[in-house]
Amino acid sequence: MQRRALAAALLAAPLAARAQGFAFIPDETLLPLLRAGGLNLYFRHGITDRSQVDTGRRGDRAGQRNLSEAGRQQAMRLGQAFRVLEIPVQEVLTSEVFRAQDTAELAFGRARVRVERDLIADDYTPGSAMDDARAVSRRLAQPIAGGNRVMVGHIVPLGMILGRGLAQQEFPEGSAGVFRPRGGDWEFLGFFRAEQLIALARL
Repeated sequence: MQRRALAAALLAAPLAARAQGFAFIPDETLLPLLRAGGLNLYFRHGITDRSQVDTGRRGDRAGQRNLSEAGRQQAMRLGQAFRVLEIPVQEVLTSEVFRAQDTAELAFGRARVRVERDLIADDYTPGSAMDDARAVSRRLAQPIAGGNRVMVGHIVPLGMILGRGLAQQEFPEGSAGVFRPRGGDWEFLGFFRAEQLIALARL
């Protein structure tokens, strides 16, 4: 019931007026775009173990859906691809939910990662999910110098920001949405998969 209410709310929310499309960015465009820096990259956490039940209890790893071994490998290879391809990263922010936090730390190193409360999954704080999405939308509009800002979060909040629910095939685990800050606003450029960068790095 809460998910249906949130879906109705996101359709009514004016967060997505700037979103132009939902396509995957082609390989030939992706690498120069990311190397140029100055972008906000909203990653969905890596591949999870779907046999685990997510209770929505904060701070309880045993009560959350965690990364599978495939997800852990995906995150480590993603981080390696960033380094091999020389994609600059200035800042790494993550949801406190373990599947997101683990993704960020495995990819970019624990010392570089900062937990941000508003990146949390919607089913952990359903009463404030729309407020959290608005806060993240404002962060997507903030410029970043010297590299890219990486944020690791969840599928439903990004759907709220973009203005409609996202299907699993549109935003699979380990993929990212690319946002360009534009004078207090943002422009959505499209998605890319972790596997695209991993392949480009020939890993």
